[in-house]
Amino acid sequence: MRYCSLLILLFIGSSVYSQQNYDVSLIPKELLSRAEAIIRENENIIEVKSLDAVTRHVKYAVTVLNKNGDSEASLYLYYNKSGGIKSVKGTVYDEFGKPIKKIAERDFDDHSSADGFSLFLDARFKYFKPAITTYPYTVEYDYEMYAKQTLFLPDWDPNGRQSTGVSVEHSSYKLICKPDFNIRYKALNKPGDVTIGATQNGLKTYGWEIKNIKALRDEPYSPIDDKIFPSVKIAPEKFSYAGVSGSFTNWDEYGKFIYDKLLKNRSALPDETINHIKTLTAGISDAKLKAKKIYEYMQQKTRYVSVQIGIGGYQPFTATEVDQQSYGDCKALVNYTQSLLAVAGIESYYVLNMAGSTKQSAIPDFASMNQFNHVILCLPFKNDTTWIDCTSKENPFGYLGSFTDDRLVVACTPGGGKLMRTPAFTPETNKQIRTANFTITPNGQLSGEMITAFKGTQYDNRDELVNETFTEQVKKIKNIYPIENFDVKALSVTQSKNTDPTTTEIITFNARDYMAQNGERYFFTPNIASRYIKPLKNIMNRVTDVYINRGYTDIDEISFNLPEGFKIKNRLPSTSLTKPFGKYSISMRVENNKLIYKRSLQIINGTFSKDTYTELVDFYQDIYDADNYVVTIEKN
Repeated sequence: MRYCSLLILLFIGSSVYSQQNYDVSLIPKELLSRAEAIIRENENIIEVKSLDAVTRHVKYAVTVLNKNGDSEASLYLYYNKSGGIKSVKGTVYDEFGKPIKKIAERDFDDHSSADGFSLFLDARFKYFKPAITTYPYTVEYDYEMYAKQTLFLPDWDPNGRQSTGVSVEHSSYKLICKPDFNIRYKALNKPGDVTIGATQNGLKTYGWEIKNIKALRDEPYSPIDDKIFPSVKIAPEKFSYAGVSGSFTNWDEYGKFIYDKLLKNRSALPDETINHIKTLTAGISDAKLKAKKIYEYMQQKTRYVSVQIGIGGYQPFTATEVDQQSYGDCKALVNYTQSLLAVAGIESYYVLNMAGSTKQSAIPDFASMNQFNHVILCLPFKNDTTWIDCTSKENPFGYLGSFTDDRLVVACTPGGGKLMRTPAFTPETNKQIRTANFTITPNGQLSGEMITAFKGTQYDNRDELVNETFTEQVKKIKNIYPIENFDVKALSVTQSKNTDPTTTEIITFNARDYMAQNGERYFFTPNIASRYIKPLKNIMNRVTDVYINRGYTDIDEISFNLPEGFKIKNRLPSTSLTKPFGKYSISMRVENNKLIYKRSLQIINGTFSKDTYTELVDFYQDIYDADNYVVTIEKN
């Protein structure tokens, strides 16, 4: 499945500023703790001259303390027909604040923004990264950029790229506009209060400023960036973009704008296609089964291609264009599928969302365009709301998976926008169930068959193997299982695409020298496929809460036929752990010279107090120790 990137024009700009002293010794000592880089200055001035003319001036200076902070010194400037670069320059300084290199626009590399799957893309970017390996050093950029639109106004991120390991000495944001131009704003994580004023010539100003923000440490299981970094989200009340004007102040008005200005009158289909859909669904009385038939038709007929030209970043191709060309981006394929469903009398909603494995929701009380990167389709059947992703040629009907699950999204309907939540998978439904039966020979070889079923969001776990050749499957499966001397004899990966989709993997293999020998004793690890490989590192004085993005359940039952005449010599453990964020158990027993190993691990998603992190570390350490338990056998 692919992201459908909704085109967002980023402004980055420059102006004339007085020279600052970037001597590293002047950095407040408290900002050096845990820092890989220090943002010395991040000054943003946005001027809205009209609905079709905006400039952004930026002075950005960062001191890089070591090689881990190098990425903070690089710069990307994106431009297209809707906006571009007016000027850019910079200077590199040594640790004493002495200039060592001037940066001009000719020093930037110019690239296409082609992403490998966009058929139409007019965006480009300029890129520069200082070739400095002596630390610390400072790079200062001055830029000015322009935009011919007001739909997207830059948000304020004092931290720049919202990176851990980066302190901020000073950051500010000022928006200048005419008195009748209004913005809405949403402050997150205490970035400071807004100051609203006026210039000498009567223009209105909005401003924020913040100083001396200490670097956050990179902490495992931290919440998403919007939960921990200070920022201010900015949105205009009235705007213009690519010749389309509009306004909205909430999600209801937002949905109405999208529907009326970008979606309306784009659903017409050729008569031949209309007749085909009617024939395809003839004799099917159940509306959901009709929808399934139409969805599968669309999957077979079309392919995903991104479109990022002008308003094409937001407005879909017409349904007729997709029907004729058999391709489209997420917007176009959703609009096309919606049009096909309408032929069969099935209502559906065009739904904007932020897709990705991390669950990121629309902000409930703040409507803006730049909160989404993907479009899906909702079918509001009575008592059975169904969701589909139209960019996937493989997804079962009604299955979203981890790409768009459990997050707030906005449905755009003729009556306005609706905040909705996509289906949530529980730890119990995200299952991996494994059974195996092995034989161990006296010379230590392991052989047998292992069957694994994947459900819920784990249904996607073997997508990389589906439809591959046997040779490619074997190559990839060897990177999945931590088994030495892995010799695959047979392998199949199949997917059942019903209402509870399941991926089933069946593998037959040998592994020589699976048992290690020391004198008369032999050793092997019964957890052959689900071992927790690396313990979690403990962190003292944790700052952020513990956030587990997605829960799941893994269950293994593995039988080992022991070599004739051998007997287990060590104690067989039985472990059971129960914590707020998970459960774990293992047990082993011997029946008729057969060792039966059972393991169950359930991780529970949610947000937990930062004080529980030590408990989480201990939990995973106990799992690591139990997973790597070694059984000892010897001849009777």
